[in-house]
Amino acid sequence: MSSPSNTLIDLSLRSYAELRAPNRHDYVQLVLPMHGQLLLEIEGKTGRVDTQQGVVIASGAWHAQHSQVANSSIIVDVAESAVTAGHWQRLLDNPYMALGQGARKLIEYMGLMAQQQILTPALARGWTPLLLDTLVLDVPQPMSRLSALLVRVQSDPGQPWSTDTMARCACLSVSRLHALFRSELQTTPHAWLLQQRLSRACELLASSKTTIAQIALAAGFSDQSALTRAMRDSIDVTPSAYRRQRRETRSKVQ
Repeated sequence: MSSPSNTLIDLSLRSYAELRAPNRHDYVQLVLPMHGQLLLEIEGKTGRVDTQQGVVIASGAWHAQHSQVANSSIIVDVAESAVTAGHWQRLLDNPYMALGQGARKLIEYMGLMAQQQILTPALARGWTPLLLDTLVLDVPQPMSRLSALLVRVQSDPGQPWSTDTMARCACLSVSRLHALFRSELQTTPHAWLLQQRLSRACELLASSKTTIAQIALAAGFSDQSALTRAMRDSIDVTPSAYRRQRRETRSKVQ
């Protein structure tokens, strides 16, 4: 699969109050309000962002932000090397951007994940290209939708995923989803999902004392027998044997 169109440094949820001394940084920053509004001074020019309008601050630009009302914004920091062309350049040419319905939904989603402290770096990286497409094009591209889907499934493969639910989550047809998996990952959605579930099961077997039956369900298998069959077919070992081997390996290392 090709590399994403961004190099994410950080994604966080922040609030602002009084005006502070201007500062600048060596990365590009997106300011996307979830609620309230902010006043910004960028290179001596004043502007406002709210739930209908965000802003991109260029690398090296002196800026300061403040607000007199309660506010919360998603802040996306991206390496300067990633924004020399394409969508990012379009945003930098017109830094104040309208936030359409699709963009607001993505901002709300990322804000919710941040509030619940489950916005992992991988999840943030997967959703940022989708956000970028939505900000610039209003309609995300299939590759961005696939990237976001992959990290969402990887974050919780135990959910009742199927090819149909994955396609709906990515807002793609089932046939388009299959085509993207073939061209980008050289596999099928079903085979890829099985590998994610096996990886999660192996991780839990190695790191927890949870029963194999509970691990099977947590990883998305219907029962312990289904997990046993899948592990035998994939890596030629049963769950109990795998757990025993990992414990013996750790004991030797210690």
